[in-house]
Amino acid sequence: MRYLFFCLALAGSTAAQILPDGEGMKETEKNCKTCHEIERSISLRQDINGWNNTIAKMVGFGMRSPEKELALVADYLAKHYPADAMPPLNVNTAGAIELESRLSMKRSESALFLAHREKVGKIKTFAELKKSPGINPDKVDAKKSEIIF
Repeated sequence: MRYLFFCLALAGSTAAQILPDGEGMKETEKNCKTCHEIERSISLRQDINGWNNTIAKMVGFGMRSPEKELALVADYLAKHYPADAMPPLNVNTAGAIELESRLSMKRSESALFLAHREKVGKIKTFAELKKSPGINPDKVDAKKSEIIF
């Protein structure tokens, strides 16, 4: 789950096809695609403080780039992927990347949950969701207002 939240490039696509044009796009692509698919990173929606915290985590994991460049990345992401643009998370239709990003799940946890959801069908209540394999009940409680069924 290293570098979970910072940048992606879809198979068969380039980041330039995914990322909207704007100041900081090239820096975002350069810094993100070395460790992730662009899709994973941009699945987050955060304000500037959230993006700066995510970038600080990535620097802690070893990402190296000048501070000025990282500031451009944070500004770009905050402008194009702001916190208020995030729709509710539908746990019955969400894919692995969305679950991992929105509920801070590991890939193995989202795989467990998706297999469970496939087996039992739609999840109908928070109690049922919190008992599902791969789900951390505390994370569900913290994100309860952002989750729908």
